[in-house]
Amino acid sequence: MTNSEVGEMNPLDLVAALQQPLFTLLGTAVSWTEVLGFGSGALCVWLVARQHIANWPIGIANNVFFILLFTQAGLFADAGLQVVFIVLAGYGWWTWVHGSSRTQPLPVRRTTRVEWLVLAACGVLGTAAITVLLDTATESTVPFWDALTTALSLMATYGQCRKRLESWWLWIAADIVYIPLYAYKGLFLTALLYLGFLALCVRGLIAWRRDVVEAPVVVAV
Repeated sequence: MTNSEVGEMNPLDLVAALQQPLFTLLGTAVSWTEVLGFGSGALCVWLVARQHIANWPIGIANNVFFILLFTQAGLFADAGLQVVFIVLAGYGWWTWVHGSSRTQPLPVRRTTRVEWLVLAACGVLGTAAITVLLDTATESTVPFWDALTTALSLMATYGQCRKRLESWWLWIAADIVYIPLYAYKGLFLTALLYLGFLALCVRGLIAWRRDVVEAPVVVAV
């Protein structure tokens, strides 16, 4: 495809071109969206582990690629989740820049008991609600697993935005489900990407653990 042809393409043509097969892996066609999602996703997680602010714009680009990929694969909750991720990325980006003092970056802290209770309640209710929605309103073949990974990912993203150490454990739990789910849907390159995510999440957990700042203990007088 020449540069002039790219310039003349409208957005729908560009989307169609990105969804065209690029090569075949294990008998399954791999599209440009999956390849670009693979690269941007790996770079994003690596940047998060290093607490680099550039993880947020790279992550937004990754979300756009995955919207196209998951819609095509029939993973509707995961596709919708990417839209939420884009909104949360804006919040996380702002928080990392402005959430602490102007001279110090936002510190890594542990998730509080209240946060865990709220996250657990939202996770259970969210999984149940999304499962019912997918089962009744879409053609999803994996409504529960799609819903579960969506809930875990949202919980983890909240923790990432606030630099909570345990957000890595939530990402690890989500990745353990994502890997076989994507393989089942024939997205083998994405399954491989999430295997890499799993390794990066372990690395990120170790790196953030060294930087944990314990919350001050308030003593009643």
